[in-house]
Amino acid sequence: MATLFKRLMIEAGRADMANDPELEHNQGRVKQQEAIDKALADWCAANSSKEIIDRLEAVRVPVGPIYSVEDMMQDPHYQARGMFETVEINGQPLKIPAILPKLSKTPGRTDWPGDVIGSYNDEVLGELLGLDDAERLALRDQGVTS
Repeated sequence: MATLFKRLMIEAGRADMANDPELEHNQGRVKQQEAIDKALADWCAANSSKEIIDRLEAVRVPVGPIYSVEDMMQDPHYQARGMFETVEINGQPLKIPAILPKLSKTPGRTDWPGDVIGSYNDEVLGELLGLDDAERLALRDQGVTS
């Protein structure tokens, strides 16, 4: 059976790299890391996560999804493991990452979830980052900040 690298590169449409004698071993691949990364990045950008996972699983290349926060929030396994908890800020529920690791004798907890979301926007955006009133208002209008 072909090596993982060979199977990966063939599936990514790069048989040239898969069959390049310079890339047969890790030492050669390290020297060409940028070219390999670009080839894989281009392939990933042109395909959905599901397509890539299905194709790599079919040729026995270990693979798994890279989750966004939204993916994690919706994943039943994350929910079952208690990876998020709901806190209240000004009477409004907000889901946040739970304290990890989960220890049986000394479980963590969130005693104070922080101030209202956006309460430090003017300080951070204005004083620290130097955005003027118009720039901060534009961010608020675009829904970037609250």
